[in-house]
Amino acid sequence: MLLKEYLPIVVFIALGIGFGLVPLLAGFLIAPSRPNKAKESPYECGFEAIETGRAPFDLRFYLVAILFILFDLETAFLFPWAVSLRKISSLGFFSMLFFLGLLLIGFLYEWCKGALEWE
Repeated sequence: MLLKEYLPIVVFIALGIGFGLVPLLAGFLIAPSRPNKAKESPYECGFEAIETGRAPFDLRFYLVAILFILFDLETAFLFPWAVSLRKISSLGFFSMLFFLGLLLIGFLYEWCKGALEWE
């Protein structure tokens, strides 16, 4: 009886894996393989690489990426809240305002620290 409850989940996972693997396998089996020197070269931009792939770069790239992911994921919490806004009580409303206040404080902190400035 318990397995019947999980059957839709197993079917959904199997379909998801199938939708991901079938195009990959079809492309691998159907696509023509014509290797040549240009395709097997490490870069197809028209010139040889001048540096190694381990060249250092500015850490601000990481900072901007982390900040984007952080604020993007936090805004994902706004959609369920907005959909159920009429059904939640005032506690739900004010708890989301508290969450948005914390988000605003974090944003202002990053702004004052200069993390959003690009020199």
